[in-house]
Amino acid sequence: MTFETVLGLLAGSLTTIAFLPQVIRTWRTRSTADISLGMFLVLCTGIALWFVYGLMMGDWPVIIANGLTFILAATILFFKLRHG
Repeated sequence: MTFETVLGLLAGSLTTIAFLPQVIRTWRTRSTADISLGMFLVLCTGIALWFVYGLMMGDWPVIIANGLTFILAATILFFKLRHG
């Protein structure tokens, strides 16, 4: 594994893990009042596009990080849409 791949996996892991506290809090409280719907719609779209880009380029750190991050961000977006 190259240094660049390790660096990409580390960066992707950290940015993905950063979503966990918000997902856990949103899941527990079902409160999304302070979360911007517009921001999360744009964010989820951007993450999905990065995922597609990773697939097109065959870049596993980008694919893995954005696939997992999309799941976490989409979870928050789901609760925002469901609970307002």
